Amino acid sequence: MQLHKWLCAALLACGCTTFAQTVSPIIVQYKVKASGRITLVNNTLTPMAVVLEPKSFSITPQGNGVYRPLDPDIHLQLSTMSFQIEPGQTHYVFYKATADKLPAWFTIYSVFSALHHKGGIDVRILLPHTVYLYPKRPLGNEKQEIHVTQATYNATKKKVICEVVNSGPDLQRVEKVRVTAGRDAQSGAGFPLLPGGRRDLVLDWTAKEPPQTIQLQFQHYALKQPIKFPAS
Repeated sequence: MQLHKWLCAALLACGCTTFAQTVSPIIVQYKVKASGRITLVNNTLTPMAVVLEPKSFSITPQGNGVYRPLDPDIHLQLSTMSFQIEPGQTHYVFYKATADKLPAWFTIYSVFSALHHKGGIDVRILLPHTVYLYPKRPLGNEKQEIHVTQATYNATKKKVICEVVNSGPDLQRVEKVRVTAGRDAQSGAGFPLLPGGRRDLVLDWTAKEPPQTIQLQFQHYALKQPIKFPAS
């Protein structure tokens, strides 16, 4: 009986290399409509078969992606859906995308698998290319739509706990998280905030002094919140 082994690298914020196959860019942003290119590289010594799987997704408060078939109101045209990449070669896929309602977002997974399986093991590697479509509108009151409803420090576990809510209809993206205490500072990776979404952050704090503030850096502004110390 053939063993199917799924390996998934669903990163939303940074590049990745898995078993010498790469996809870039990992995340792209467009206004109104997309016209893009995905670069796929096979750095192995064997030819690889690739199948593209477009997916819509939601994000849990813990930051996990929940994927489903592409929503019908997203219209995606791909130059190809399946192909082969020879050893050491690069392949390009071109696409165009629009949506009936903005903002919209989706991921194009590139599913790599070897043409010749050894030992009955079928290893599939999934690498994402995530697209965000924004409406074309001037900057407004985006800052008023983002709320830090909790920012506390657990001294026993040395964890900063923060809850961020997007109460507006727009897609927002935190580019970087920064926790500070005097001259000490520690940074965390950015993340998307979907319309009406919530993100629960749990950040390690290793400095001797307790943290004082947490700052969320957006493209056009920063949101700073003092960190509270709950009673024991």
